[in-house]
Amino acid sequence: MANIENSAGKPDAGLVRKGLIQALFAAVLAFGMFVLYVGLKTDQNISNELVIVQRWGLLAIFVIIAAVGRFAVVMFAAIPGLFAKTMRVVVPVAVLMIVAYLAYVFIREQFWLDLLILGGLVVLAALLGVLIKYVLLPAEERRRERNVEAERLGLPLEASPYETHFLKVVLALLLLYPVMAVALRGPQGSLTFVDNFGIQILIYVMLAWGLNIVVGLAGLLDLGYVAFYAVGAYSYALLSSYFGLSFWVLLPLSGIFAALWGVILGFPVLRLRGDYLAIVTLAFGEIIRLVIINWTDLTKGTFGISGIAKASVFGIWTFDVGKVNNFAKVFGLPSSSAYYKIFLFYVILALCMLTAYVTIRLRRMPIGRAWEALREDEIACRSLGINTVTTKLTAFATGAMFAGFAGSFFAARQGFVSPESFVFLESAVILAIVVLGGMGSLTGIAIAAIVMVGGTEALRSMDFLKYIFGPTFTPELYRMLIFGLAMVVVMLFKPRGFVGSRSPTAFLKARKAISGSFIKEGHG
Repeated sequence: MANIENSAGKPDAGLVRKGLIQALFAAVLAFGMFVLYVGLKTDQNISNELVIVQRWGLLAIFVIIAAVGRFAVVMFAAIPGLFAKTMRVVVPVAVLMIVAYLAYVFIREQFWLDLLILGGLVVLAALLGVLIKYVLLPAEERRRERNVEAERLGLPLEASPYETHFLKVVLALLLLYPVMAVALRGPQGSLTFVDNFGIQILIYVMLAWGLNIVVGLAGLLDLGYVAFYAVGAYSYALLSSYFGLSFWVLLPLSGIFAALWGVILGFPVLRLRGDYLAIVTLAFGEIIRLVIINWTDLTKGTFGISGIAKASVFGIWTFDVGKVNNFAKVFGLPSSSAYYKIFLFYVILALCMLTAYVTIRLRRMPIGRAWEALREDEIACRSLGINTVTTKLTAFATGAMFAGFAGSFFAARQGFVSPESFVFLESAVILAIVVLGGMGSLTGIAIAAIVMVGGTEALRSMDFLKYIFGPTFTPELYRMLIFGLAMVVVMLFKPRGFVGSRSPTAFLKARKAISGSFIKEGHG
């Protein structure tokens, strides 16, 4: 077998030739795939005529990225350690170039506050890197050495600071997030950060955690999860509009209604698994959406339901401007919609904490272990005497209940619901978050939601990209392309997701010998 590196430590010529050939094939394939979607664009001119806009420069960027990426994959796969060596050089240079370019754009456009924030983030990242390298990593190495010695002596192991304090730190930062946003940007300026980034991300975190019960714990592929989201939203909208019920009454009712629909979906699919289950759940989601569109007497069809009542602070203070107990008037604050968004942020944060707490508790209960057994092997699960009917129904109902909570919150936040908010793409995005984060991992799913949803919102504000790709470039239109690339990269390097884990909740910490009495009785 020929060596892939010569005596000088450089890649062999045959390997380079192979990489260049595959890079050429990747470039041709990328050109064929993107020429009609990226290279050419239909638009209307001033005479309202349909014209074709050519964007060969943007197409060339996509082709070059595909070719360079394929060449890099070939080289990294063949030469051990090359990826780490390359990243040590590429990452600092790329970070410095991005920071320098952003500073240039901000200075030219006189975005002084943004430049100050960017500089603060860079300094904070540098300090964090120094802290991790010189304090946390050595402490973690010493802890591992002590645990090795403790395991040898049979003593209890020492928990890492990450396991002990990570969730507390994250919760503290989330509680302070709206306060910091108001302090830096003011009440009106904080709306983008509190609403578009904070509330939007937490809604998808809650939805993904609910779907994680069905897909990650029970192993049931559900492609119609957005239907329960729609049930919760329309339950709140209709009952609030027709009966005038408050948010705090309709929040649990919406979850109960969605859970009932989860049981209704669960019964027909009890005997289905895998692809067949996915097809039926997909059809269920589309049926719910079509019913909402066509039942115009009740749901108003595609026009949607508007004027939905806002949530109140337990009925004590309201956020309606015309009422006496308006929150801003009672506390003598200037009139602003930011206070309502901040209140909603803490409400959805509490709902996410409730979802996480219930999920963790259920995993440690017999029903949670039954879900895990069902996920690993349904036939073995039945042979152990577990009732798979009730196990599946509880998984569907529990996951649907959290989607109903999120749907009712969505209706209160928007004040308007329509069928366009509950298309199949929403189910696909939620499922992608679960898969990318790691099925069964609450932390990984939260990270994936921040990356995917937060990345989408960040693209909307990246106007500086127009200086690179042209003034007609619209970054948010390429979010699905970025999601696809992210999923490919994650599946290549982290097949189980960011923080994927399939370890069971209950397991034996040490092997034990089987008693001879069990063997004699036929149990061994």
